Amino acid sequence: MKRVCVFCGAQPGHDQEHARLAAELGTAIAARGLGLVYGGGKVGLMGVVADAALRGGAEVVGVIPEALMDRELGHGGVTELRVVSSMHVRKQVMNDLSDGFVVLPGGIGTLEEAVEIQSWAQLGIHGKGLVFLDTHDYWAPYFALLERMGSEGFVRPQHAGLALRARSPDVALDLLANWEPPKVTRWMTQTEA
Repeated sequence: MKRVCVFCGAQPGHDQEHARLAAELGTAIAARGLGLVYGGGKVGLMGVVADAALRGGAEVVGVIPEALMDRELGHGGVTELRVVSSMHVRKQVMNDLSDGFVVLPGGIGTLEEAVEIQSWAQLGIHGKGLVFLDTHDYWAPYFALLERMGSEGFVRPQHAGLALRARSPDVALDLLANWEPPKVTRWMTQTEA
C-alpha cells in the first residue's frame, strides 16, 4: 500500500472531535510513509487531514473538479493538485491513485463517494479496502442500513462486509494494509437476472 484515499467533509462539522480525528488520520498516514489522496480542498475536514499529512512529510495529492475549485477553495500547498472536469472523473482518478479508502465524517458527498467505492468493490471493479473511521458512531446509521438491506435480501453478507469499521486511525490503516478482497465477486445469479 502506497497511497490512502480519504473521503471527508468540506465542512468541519459542529463537533471539534471530527477535526481532531482528521488530524490524527493525516498524521498516521504520514507516520507510515504513505501518501494521501483526497478531494483537494483546503477547508473543512479536507483541509485538516491534508495539512496534518503535509506536516508529517507525506505526499498529498488533491483531486478537485473545476466547478468546485472556487467553492471548496483548492489547496495550494499540496504536493499535487489535479483539477478535473467532473465529479465522476474525480472519483475515478481518486480510485486510480489509491490503494485503499478511509471515510471520515462528512455529508452527502462523502457518503456518495464511499457508497460508490463499495459498489465498485461489489461489482469487482476494484479489490481495495474501504474503512469507515467511526470513533463516535457517526456512521452507525449506515451500518444499520447495510444490515437492513441484508435482512431484506438486497445485499449479501460478503458485500455488506466490504465496508469495514475502525475506532482509531491506526486500526483503520492496519485493516487496509491487511485487506484481502473476498473471493466471490458475483453479485447476482443467472436465475436472478
